[in-house]
Amino acid sequence: QVQLVESGGGLVQAGGSLRLSCSASGRTFSSYALGWFRQAPGKERDFVASISWSGGRTAYADSVKGRFTISRDNAKNTLYLQMNNLKPDDTAVYYCATDLSKGRLIPPIALHDFGSWGQGTQVTVSS
Repeated sequence: QVQLVESGGGLVQAGGSLRLSCSASGRTFSSYALGWFRQAPGKERDFVASISWSGGRTAYADSVKGRFTISRDNAKNTLYLQMNNLKPDDTAVYYCATDLSKGRLIPPIALHDFGSWGQGTQVTVSS
C-alpha cells in the first residue's frame, strides 16, 4: 500500500502560478504511473495529467495543455504539477493517485485505473 500526501495548493490570482507536490511512502513508487485529478464543488473528479513510471510519457486534459506540466522525481518519491496561467475554472481540490497496474508504459487517464488517493489540496483562482 502506498500513502500519498499533496501540498502546494493555495489562493492565487488569475494568470498566476502554483506548483503542487505529492509525496509518497510505502510500496515502490517508481514502478507505477501517477496522475493528478481535480474536483470542483458539485462536480465529478476529472483527469488533469498523468505520467508514466519512468517519466518518459505524459498525458494531459485538453483544458490544461500548454499551461500545466507534470513531472516526477523517483529518487525523492515525489510527483509534481506545475500550473501556469491559472484560470478561475481551475479552482478545485487537486488529488494525486497511483496507477493500479505496475509498469504501464502509457500513462492511464481514466479514473478507474487509479487508486491510493491522497487527501487533496485546495487550489483557488480568483478573477
